Amino acid sequence: MRTLKYLLSYSLALFVLFSCTEDENNLDFLTTARAPSEVSAFFQITPDNSGHVTIVPNAIGAVSYSVTLGDDAITEPVVVAQGESIEHIYAEGTYPVTIEATGLTGLKNKVTQQLVVSFRTPENLAITASIDDSNPFKVNVSATADFAASFEVYFDTSNPDEEPTPLMLDGTVSFIYPAVGDYTIKVVALSGGTETSELTEVVTISSPVELPIDFEVFDASKFIGFGGASASVVDNPDTNGNISAKVGQIIKDGPEPWAGDVIILSAPIDLSTKKIIKLDVWSPRPGGKLTFKLENLDDNTIALEKEVTLIGNSAWEEVLIDFSDIDVTKTYQKLVWFFDIGTVGTGGSDWTFYVDNIKQVAPSSGPTVFPLNFEAPFQLSSFDGGEISVIANPDTNGNPSSMVAKMVKGAGQVWAGSKITLDSPFVLGATESITVKVWSPRVGLKLLMKFEDAVPWPAVSGTAEITATTTVANAWEELTFVFPSIDTAIDWYNMVLIMDNGTVGDGSADFTIYVDDISTNPTLDFEPKYALSSFDGGEISVIANPDTNGNPSSMVAKMVKGPGQVWAGSKITVPIPFDLGSSVTITAKVWSPRVGLKLLMKFEDAVPWPAVSGTAEITATSTVANAWEELTFVFPTIDAAIEWYNMVLIMDNGTVGDGSADYTIYIDDISNN
Repeated sequence: MRTLKYLLSYSLALFVLFSCTEDENNLDFLTTARAPSEVSAFFQITPDNSGHVTIVPNAIGAVSYSVTLGDDAITEPVVVAQGESIEHIYAEGTYPVTIEATGLTGLKNKVTQQLVVSFRTPENLAITASIDDSNPFKVNVSATADFAASFEVYFDTSNPDEEPTPLMLDGTVSFIYPAVGDYTIKVVALSGGTETSELTEVVTISSPVELPIDFEVFDASKFIGFGGASASVVDNPDTNGNISAKVGQIIKDGPEPWAGDVIILSAPIDLSTKKIIKLDVWSPRPGGKLTFKLENLDDNTIALEKEVTLIGNSAWEEVLIDFSDIDVTKTYQKLVWFFDIGTVGTGGSDWTFYVDNIKQVAPSSGPTVFPLNFEAPFQLSSFDGGEISVIANPDTNGNPSSMVAKMVKGAGQVWAGSKITLDSPFVLGATESITVKVWSPRVGLKLLMKFEDAVPWPAVSGTAEITATTTVANAWEELTFVFPSIDTAIDWYNMVLIMDNGTVGDGSADFTIYVDDISTNPTLDFEPKYALSSFDGGEISVIANPDTNGNPSSMVAKMVKGPGQVWAGSKITVPIPFDLGSSVTITAKVWSPRVGLKLLMKFEDAVPWPAVSGTAEITATSTVANAWEELTFVFPTIDAAIEWYNMVLIMDNGTVGDGSADYTIYIDDISNN
């Protein structure tokens, strides 16, 4: 009765099983285990009037199935592993087949599907083909027919090599077309007999080309190269700095020095308010020139072009092109650009460029704090059990600074510590006296300060170190580090801080200190251009970016939702109001531990809660897990008369957090678009 199939799937299930049991003490996966999902079965009826049916159960996260055939002749369920199928002979009729899927941890999920076994030719075949709401190139197809057992779908009858896609009763199958146009779909209705019926329907795929353009869903026929330059949509070759899946690729070749590219929009650009074009550019070499032009659809003399110099160096960069002086009495429907106009390209890697995320933004009408990117003029890092972050000052008695550095020495090496790295060397004399404000939990804590050159450890060739000892507990004091002799010929890029060198820390409050106002040149005071605070169980800090794949920033904000209120969150307060119009779109890079995490963004005036009189809020939802993505918060209406001083962020509003990794996110590059 059972036929072993899909051995690969079965092997993978076993691999997952043994991988999970390799570490007998690690049972963390049990706390996040879920029952199998998307449980279904595929029915394959042999078209020979025999009633021979092959049942293939399937689900996400299942390792085995218990299948009740729905036939009174066999009432006991049949148990099969992932990848196995069941064969059974049915008489004509309709049978409720129940599939119960079991996951690795024993959690189960059950569904029932109707199996129709008929030897009669299907009748009254009808097709439902609809364009997906999220993708104009995607069509979803379902079908109905009397006496049908299943269907086969051909999405493009002009393709003689297309293999049909199986479609079950009450099911839906989807297909993404490569370009706009008219396509003929054919659906074949199958029964248990030899006779079939079929029907065709034409679907029209169309997609307006309009700003913003991110190439994820894009009519590539409107992207055109000329003069020897190519134009194509490709997989993003470098997601460090741009996490998009698709980007535009340009390869400049001969013969023309003016070889370039154009995107023809479906309608003229609205330049009434947003007169700046912003785009991401990847250039293979430094110092190249990008000439960008807005042009009329029919008259190329109606145009305005600008030139910018690129940073290059084979990395993504954000480019802003200001068209504030454009004649808005004319219309512009073409985006035209040239790389190094005046030079004939030779193709190859040195003449390969990428563009992405082309959008309009409005010029700033005054001072603005956007973007919020948490970057400091130095980098923070830790090693061998140390941890450093920038947080709101927990004790302003004795130190009025709003932000300080928090250092923790956890279990690891006895020399566990943290490092502050500058882009240009510290300015130190032959003898140097450096003061630091330190908050220590105990008297007698020894803090070592060491300067190092830029050579990575352990090959570092220049060091200078001294130790100071705390004299008060649970209060700020100023420690002095006297360096009697420093080699001024060495470029000192790194300051290392180690508490109780020679002793292993435990990560507790006893090995947690705060430092501030380090009196080097430059002075290090950890103050950003805004204040961070949290409420009712939320926590926010600035830390070294834990995942630079998709976001190259060195520092990001870490948000944790701990036990407290369901609205626990954090707040960013700026010294001047946010520059917002009557409607605004805010983007933010967010790293979430799970798909479906909801992040609420709310603007408030300066009046303290709960008396706050002005609010505007919107929620965005994460779509990827354990990776950076850009979330968009669209505020359709905002009262421009209110001075918005506070941005509030709340994850999963309405749910109490637990402070775990599942309620920890990272945020960066909050921008007003």
